[in-house]
Amino acid sequence: MTSQVPCYTIINSPDLEVPNEMQLKQDLEKGDTNVKIETLKRVIKLLLNGERYPGLIMTIIRFVLPVQNHTIKKLLLIFWEIVPKTSADGKLLQEMILVCDAYRKDLQHPNEFLRGSTLRFLCKLKEPELLEPLMPAIRACLDHRHSYVRRNAVLAIFTIYKNFDWLVPDGPELVASFLDTQQDMSCKRNAFLMLLHADQERALNYLASCIDQVHTFGDILQLVIVELIYKVCHANPAERSRFIRCIYNLLNSSSNAVRYESAGTLITLSLAPTAIKAAASCYIELVVKESDNNVKLIVLDRLVAMKEHEGMEKVMQDLVMDVLRVLAAPDIEVRRKTLALALDLVYSRNIGEMVLVLKKEVAKTHNVEHEDTGKYRQLLVRTLHTCSIKFPDVAGNVIPVLVEFLSDTNELAAADVLVFIREAIQKFPALRALIIEHLIEAFPQIKSSKIHRAAVWILGEYVEGPQILEVITVIQQTLGDVPMVEAEQRRLAGDPQSEEQKQQQQQQQQGSAGAEGSGAGNASNKVTSDGTYATQSAYSLAPVAKAEKRPPLRQYLMDGDFFIGAALSATLTKLALRYAELQPEPRAQNRLTTQVMLIMSSILHLGKSGFPSKPITNDDTDRIFVCLRTLSERTPEAVAVFTLFCREALGKMLDAQHDEDQRMLKEKQKATAKVQPDDPVLFAQLSNGRDNQLGENVFESSLNQALAGSKSAQLSDVASPNSKLNKVTQLTGFSDPVYAEAYVNVNQYDIVLDVLIVNQTNDTLQNCTLELATLGDLKLVERPHPVVLAPHDFCNIKANVKVSSTENGIIFGNIVYDTALNTNVVVLNTIHIDIMDYIIPASCTDTEFRQMWQDFEWENKVTVNTSFTDLHEYLKHLLKSTNMKCLTPEKALSGQCGFMAANMYAKSIFGENALANLSIEKPVDDPDSKVTGHIRIRAKSQGMALSLGDKISSSQKQSVQAA
Repeated sequence: MTSQVPCYTIINSPDLEVPNEMQLKQDLEKGDTNVKIETLKRVIKLLLNGERYPGLIMTIIRFVLPVQNHTIKKLLLIFWEIVPKTSADGKLLQEMILVCDAYRKDLQHPNEFLRGSTLRFLCKLKEPELLEPLMPAIRACLDHRHSYVRRNAVLAIFTIYKNFDWLVPDGPELVASFLDTQQDMSCKRNAFLMLLHADQERALNYLASCIDQVHTFGDILQLVIVELIYKVCHANPAERSRFIRCIYNLLNSSSNAVRYESAGTLITLSLAPTAIKAAASCYIELVVKESDNNVKLIVLDRLVAMKEHEGMEKVMQDLVMDVLRVLAAPDIEVRRKTLALALDLVYSRNIGEMVLVLKKEVAKTHNVEHEDTGKYRQLLVRTLHTCSIKFPDVAGNVIPVLVEFLSDTNELAAADVLVFIREAIQKFPALRALIIEHLIEAFPQIKSSKIHRAAVWILGEYVEGPQILEVITVIQQTLGDVPMVEAEQRRLAGDPQSEEQKQQQQQQQQGSAGAEGSGAGNASNKVTSDGTYATQSAYSLAPVAKAEKRPPLRQYLMDGDFFIGAALSATLTKLALRYAELQPEPRAQNRLTTQVMLIMSSILHLGKSGFPSKPITNDDTDRIFVCLRTLSERTPEAVAVFTLFCREALGKMLDAQHDEDQRMLKEKQKATAKVQPDDPVLFAQLSNGRDNQLGENVFESSLNQALAGSKSAQLSDVASPNSKLNKVTQLTGFSDPVYAEAYVNVNQYDIVLDVLIVNQTNDTLQNCTLELATLGDLKLVERPHPVVLAPHDFCNIKANVKVSSTENGIIFGNIVYDTALNTNVVVLNTIHIDIMDYIIPASCTDTEFRQMWQDFEWENKVTVNTSFTDLHEYLKHLLKSTNMKCLTPEKALSGQCGFMAANMYAKSIFGENALANLSIEKPVDDPDSKVTGHIRIRAKSQGMALSLGDKISSSQKQSVQAA
């Protein structure tokens, strides 16, 4: 039994001070209209906050009910809706007869607003004794001249028929005849809605009579017609052919809502290719034309769901070019989802067209300054990368476009291009010459040290034949004069070598102007602050060092970035060794080797000279020395490392990456549920809710999703009645006079507490109130209403708690009740809201992880204290207890070496990111020693970092206690 007062109104108000009842009565009796309005508002807020004023009902009937002010009339409708209408023994209050009479008069009032709003109020009444005397007046409103009154009269008859059909036994006939005579769309919609739920046969007869005019109806009526067709066709599949043409017509409706619902209904009724194509085209049109980003994302999700259905994917592959029209949307999330969808759908026949579209999109991003342009360029690079790897035939068209990104100021996009080039040059030997040619061409325009470093490695690894000399020439051009220390000294001393060039430039600039001044140097006239002229000579000026532009590679070295110097040395070594294999003449070999060794020694000399902002590091020095020694001694082992092993290592890494991608793909395929002919019949009470697919009852699935929030993994928890038992929290003891337990249901942004309260005494408990308070980032939405509990009776009370961020929270409180003798209090156990309810595993690239790690300011370091003796077991335990995903590949973690480092990542349903880095170790020679180390957590908000740290600490304590 649920002892809850039906209430449709929630008015949020700050904490009110409780006024004196006598003061309220006086204001209602003697105040003017404005005072009565304000007092009535206060009374409504107090009632909603759980206060009770039974003495005010008669005062309001005598002094407020007769007032004809419209604002007072509206407030009274709310007041009568929320005020208790029955006494403690469940009988209707005598005063309500007077109220009923007042509303009978309002139903006959000449003002249509009063009639309509009164009819809306009657939809909320649950007392048949009050409704029975009003039935003749309600029926009479069906013939009123104003549509506002008529449509509310239909709604009133619908709700009364649904709740108390004996009050209006001829309801469906009455509404069916009313529907035939109506022209107003809102009236027709309400009448048709009633027939849909009350008498489906009559609704079908009406639809059959006007099926050819459906496209002329208003959108509100069309939506109800779509729902009717859906329900009828699901219940009776033989009816599909009768109504499917109507659904096709509604795909062309002027209302976007109707088109969306029609498309969703069409693919659940028919899996014919024409139906799938029509529905998908309708969805694409909606995404393109609708301006709201949320709508775009929702409809794109529907397209993604269609694509995952085996029977629909082949049909949708022909619509790839239509899907790409969505890229015109400015929002980066919409574009990301669109590119992912197009990439899944594209196949060999239309990959060429898709690449052309993406190339145009790349061209559009040039010279466009927008905060998301960089991210969009990166997305386009990754999409073109994937296209080229999946379809090698288009790689030749894609490479010239992507190489242009290397000179881009957005380092992330350029880095992605190099990742692509590295993979393409390894996998497609036929394209190597083309890639190298474009890379050499773009090399001098690169602006970033990181990009230059990667480009140098690729050139060193894959350049062959005559291109070797070309690469060395390009490197020398971007490095400048060698030796570099002497060049820098000349620059400081005035650069006498280029004096002749300077004189030629001066002669060209002077032209016919001639030389001014005497041998004392060129003098120029300057105007001082008082207006007089002052002569300024070249000899009177102090020399100013000009910040001359250096070649890019030289500039990196001057800035102290000698890592690129080490990479450059390794590349030059590879090129010299490869040239030696190709060139039989010893003099040519030695000339190139000495040229290369001069560059390396020059980098070493510059690093120690003091010219750069930072000196060269010992690691970089050692690497350059190794390169010099390899070139001078040429031992077979060292030569093999430079010429063979680097490329083998890259091949192994790419193969491992490919295997990981294939494994992820297989896992996704496993997740798709397939119905076999011998599958058992599913019963709603026993099912786990996993069969959330197209083709099922979409109204039921949307309801399940609404209950489950955004967390799809928890959909089964909501759907299964048995799983509720796992989330029940006991609030009081079994021997307490009032026993209470709560089921905690976490939705997307709020928590619903379903509290069962049992009266274990022989007394009637008056004003039994559940009083709750919160700690943390939680907020109680409304106070639960008091209830009256008979001896050994029970009831359910629901309470909503708003959640605003991902933090651990606590809900506590007590139950207060009155007996005949005194007021009693039962203190409740605390309910701990777990952060894990909001966190879901997520994945990101290594670059994104590093960027977020750098950006996030809150860090929490947790020391590992556990009974686990195996590093891998501890990692599994940690991932399970924190809902995080391990970003470090399985192969990188395999084996036993005594220590382990792993990166983990998760996202909250509020869009917050949580990063973690695990560093643990144990002695290899002692199998019984425990795992030690620490976990560093980083997040944007302090609460997230602390809560996740607390969760890890508590899970460690549990593991230790269990041991």
